[in-house]
Amino acid sequence: MTRHFRSLQGHLLCTCVAAVLPATASLAQVAEEDFFDLGTITVEMQDDQQGAADRATAVYVSDAELERARMGNVKDLFAGIASVSVGGAIPVAQKIFVNGIDMLNLSVQIDGALQNNRTFHHTSANVFDPGMLKFVRVDPGIAAADTGPNAIAGAVIMETIGASDFLGDDRSFGGNVRLSFADNGDTFGRAVTLAGQKDGFEVLGYFKNATGNDYVDGNGNLVDGTAADMQSGLLKLAYESDQGHRIEFSGQKIVDDTLRPYRANIGEVLGGRPVPATRVYDTERSSYSLRYENTNDTGMWDPEFVLGYSESVVKVPDPYGSMGTSDTLSAKLQNTFHLSSTGTIVAGLDYYDRHSEYSDPTDPYLDEGSENIGLFAQARFDPTNRWSISTGLRYDRQEFVGWDGYTDDVSGASANISAAYSITDALSVRAGYSNVFGGIQLEDNYQFWERWDYTGLKPSRSENYTVGFDYNTGSLTLGGELFLTDVRDARSGAGNFDFESKGFNLGAVYGWTNGSMRLTYSNSDVKVNDQTGGSYEALDFGAPLGQVVAFELQQAIPQWDMLVGGSMEIAMDYDNLGGYSDRDLEGYQVVNIFAEYHPPSFPALTLRASIDNLFDEQYADRATYGGDYTDVVTLKEPGRTFRLEAIAYF
Repeated sequence: MTRHFRSLQGHLLCTCVAAVLPATASLAQVAEEDFFDLGTITVEMQDDQQGAADRATAVYVSDAELERARMGNVKDLFAGIASVSVGGAIPVAQKIFVNGIDMLNLSVQIDGALQNNRTFHHTSANVFDPGMLKFVRVDPGIAAADTGPNAIAGAVIMETIGASDFLGDDRSFGGNVRLSFADNGDTFGRAVTLAGQKDGFEVLGYFKNATGNDYVDGNGNLVDGTAADMQSGLLKLAYESDQGHRIEFSGQKIVDDTLRPYRANIGEVLGGRPVPATRVYDTERSSYSLRYENTNDTGMWDPEFVLGYSESVVKVPDPYGSMGTSDTLSAKLQNTFHLSSTGTIVAGLDYYDRHSEYSDPTDPYLDEGSENIGLFAQARFDPTNRWSISTGLRYDRQEFVGWDGYTDDVSGASANISAAYSITDALSVRAGYSNVFGGIQLEDNYQFWERWDYTGLKPSRSENYTVGFDYNTGSLTLGGELFLTDVRDARSGAGNFDFESKGFNLGAVYGWTNGSMRLTYSNSDVKVNDQTGGSYEALDFGAPLGQVVAFELQQAIPQWDMLVGGSMEIAMDYDNLGGYSDRDLEGYQVVNIFAEYHPPSFPALTLRASIDNLFDEQYADRATYGGDYTDVVTLKEPGRTFRLEAIAYF
């Protein structure tokens, strides 16, 4: 009981706002319900190690949150979690920050394939389509040794939807169609999913297209370069034998090719050289994964093998005909030794080969590369019915190659330990520490023109600390934590910088009959070279976020077959930033409301209406670059937006 209790407590900041079904329910089963069952606040996550001490601070996105974000973007995906901020307003420029730290400094995986390919700093290295995803976990700060290499500030783990998740155990074919329309920008979204399974074989195809015009901000101003024009697709194939041997292939691609702001993540730079308001950004992200595992193994032989490849291409045809390509080939082989019902050791090795290159008609081909091989072991066990311990080691050896032929071999060990203790059946405390070898990261390939000298470049190393508590009485759940991430010798161009993020998170969930509410609060402070830094100094490391609040509320009305609710996103004023900052960050409050209707006569149909930014707040998300500079016009979020969605299952 204690271990399960801790697994629920550790996910306070990710528990859904109560409108959830168990994760074991298929999407088809969701369609057959008149409304979401609000009896359960937490969700059983699809995580083999859920309940382990190293998952105590993990943040999971619930099934209901994934469902509502499917026709949206990454900002919608993390909207209810204050400790995860998404700035940039448009998908091609949206950058994700965890506890104030840029996700470039976290290990990122989709279906086991390593991501995080560095790209043009005005675009995002991590563009995801929520419509593809069935599972999202964020490990802020401390990541286990078996999570992956170079996880200096944590990890983000994602899994895509598959046929068996979509159909359940009793259907051989099915699918759904989703349509959405938003009046601000006349954005029309359409998505279709088809899935089939028979005799152990599974296939799923997914395609989404979103098109529209530029939107207007809260002041009614047209924001150039914000028109939706994104296509995404997923193909997933799998076979699972009666003995549990499962082999699975997934491939996905996301394309965005249209006019964007000249600097895609910035509205305008005042007083600089004259540039057009917009230019074409032709971007393409792809990821492929081949994985083997045995779903039935619970003994001393439980192997898993993953081979992955991911690529990010950013072309800017005008004015220079620039093209930057970054890619990662990765592999992992591990075995889980099941020592007892609550004790495991996961051990293995992993590998990646990364490249980052730049070219244009007037500049020679320039590239950087690195190869890394790592050995790891992570032990998870419960020494008593109140204690849970997780500890691990890994050793990485990396070979780095610069654009001019410079090479360097670096290596280092990493260690982590996490512990959770249940003081009572309602109250538990937790703490964790990690010391991580970060290696030498590849740079933004659009910066290779600087032709830097590599001598003196050092591998990075980080220390992560967390201390927290969780309290659960059934209807009320409370939790909080202090955190510190301290990174030394992080790479920036030809030099090394130190940066840190420290602060605390708080959260509360309260449930009642047919409804609930959730409140999360995050307060982070980022320093660069031991000085408080602004957006420019912290670029690629973190962002000055300060105090951020997310609030969600919803209520089912069974007699009307409806679910209604709303949310607020709040950022407090943030004054006296350091570095080149010459302007304080103003706070904002944004209110969103929604209603869902499940027609009793059409149980496979869901209708959803929402109003985002109800009061037409004029704002740029706190995580958007440049709000602390008087010469930067930030990329504003959309003003009031009326949105309609229809989802039909078959």
